[in-house]
Amino acid sequence: MVRLIRRMFLLVLTLATAPQLNAQQTAWKVGLAQTEITPEQPMLMDGYAGRREPFENVESPIHAKALALADGSGTRALLVTADILGFTNEVSERIARRLETSSGLPREAILFNASHNHAGPMVMSYPGVNVPESERENVERYVRWLEDRIVGISERALTEMSEARISWGMGVAPFVFNRREFTANGVILGLNPRGPADRGVPVMRIEDPSGKLRAVVFGAACHCVCLTQKNRSILGDYAGYAQDFVQRQHAGVQAMFVTGCGGDASPSPRGTLESAQLHGATLASEVCRVLESPLAPVNGSLRTIFQRVDLPLQVLTENQIETMGEGAPGYRRFFTDLALEMLRRGEPLPKTYNAPLALWQLGTDLTIVGYSGETLVDYVAIAEMTLGPQKLWVAGYCIDVFGYLPTARVLNEGGYETRGLYTGVGLFDPTVEHVVQTAVREMGVAAGRIENTEATK
Repeated sequence: MVRLIRRMFLLVLTLATAPQLNAQQTAWKVGLAQTEITPEQPMLMDGYAGRREPFENVESPIHAKALALADGSGTRALLVTADILGFTNEVSERIARRLETSSGLPREAILFNASHNHAGPMVMSYPGVNVPESERENVERYVRWLEDRIVGISERALTEMSEARISWGMGVAPFVFNRREFTANGVILGLNPRGPADRGVPVMRIEDPSGKLRAVVFGAACHCVCLTQKNRSILGDYAGYAQDFVQRQHAGVQAMFVTGCGGDASPSPRGTLESAQLHGATLASEVCRVLESPLAPVNGSLRTIFQRVDLPLQVLTENQIETMGEGAPGYRRFFTDLALEMLRRGEPLPKTYNAPLALWQLGTDLTIVGYSGETLVDYVAIAEMTLGPQKLWVAGYCIDVFGYLPTARVLNEGGYETRGLYTGVGLFDPTVEHVVQTAVREMGVAAGRIENTEATK
């Protein structure tokens, strides 16, 4: 009897102390920093190939922001967001190497995400974008300056971390619409109200141990194209206005925007500055509503997975490419002209594109998938089917915006999103989605999100 009482006492003592020990083991530390990245002098803008003049004025400043995260064991990660069209692989890797040298942060612990802002300075010059020699130096100078600014805020965030609590929830963005409009002449960039779109708004609340709000990370899966190519003003589009609105509502808080899988989604209505302000206010209002609603706590250890995957490109003959280019729209001629030039020089066309993918696992409470490229909405469903739909945040436009990342469905339907690589020569093969899904599954297993089984294939 005495031994039984003793065992019961030890069991009660263990249960009573376990939550406290767990809280100590899984306590988060967070560091925050941000900087303005508005160009200091007029330069070319990004996002619309037909817009070849420097910007004329600054409607609102644009920013880069950093969030450093560490779990109870000291494992660290860094999220960098910016109001730009996209990070190229070269820019991301240069920044990552500098941070590894200065802060000891491994490559797999760094995630870059761009808002895909079409009202910002040029950072993605690639074949097919004719940058005048007089402007090329300005673009290169700005990109190097941008890298310096991002390294600076990243180092500051990593060195100024303090205890924090994290929770998250999901809202809805009603202005997000599929833009692949089906017509008698094929798929055009328009409005498809019945087409698939991810209207989810993931919201992460970061507060100090007393419950005071410190930062908000939120997202939407939608192009930042409220302003058209007629725009000559620098601003952050709806994503920039949404961040500003949240920060005005919560003084002293850092708001960060993460783009989702919005490669085939646009805001509606669009075309005016007022539409950008309207959608920004709508998104921010929803974020603020979610912040005050019951949120799911995020606890546990941090795992960050980084993987490079060879995405398959179509293998085409010279005759096939010539036929493809006949009477084709400009985006297709971009590919056919470059491909034919290579073949006629005796150079083989690439068969794959080496693309980065990322996955962050925060305990068992949240998984963040970071796709590269202009990721289409189908990849949300692919992540959900592979990893399970719960406790999942799916981001696109991470690390390397190499071009659109299509699926077999979209490649079969045709349209602008099938245009292939921006940064080189290549059209994706329909098997690309299976290759990506396999990689996501491997990362999910490595992070402990799912078991090592063939059941999800």
